[in-house]
Amino acid sequence: MRLGCDLSVLEELTSNAKQIQDDVLNKILKANANTEYLSRFLEGSSDKELFKKNVPVVSYEDVKPYIDRVANGEPSDIISGEPITTFNRSSGTSSGNQKIYPANNIFIENTLFGFGLSSIVMSN
Repeated sequence: MRLGCDLSVLEELTSNAKQIQDDVLNKILKANANTEYLSRFLEGSSDKELFKKNVPVVSYEDVKPYIDRVANGEPSDIISGEPITTFNRSSGTSSGNQKIYPANNIFIENTLFGFGLSSIVMSN
């Protein structure tokens, strides 16, 4: 989606939030269904209902071993269908300990999109 110079993109994103959220989840599942982490639950499927039924809500500590493996040089497809391009650190303000989290180019593009959209909102 292209970020315009007005708030029409925000209107588009919020006019049908449920469908947009479903589309985003489907895109994420298709890209990541074959990762080592998700394949344990989905067996390569990208079905949303199977995801909701089988994939548990987890804490950072639950996924930390997978993140650590990729950070220590194992392939990105342990946790991501796209190559991990960077690791970031949290501020550590919520738990007192910093956490590392992986990012790929899609994450970076989405972050830049969010910053651009927030700049438009604030300038209006």
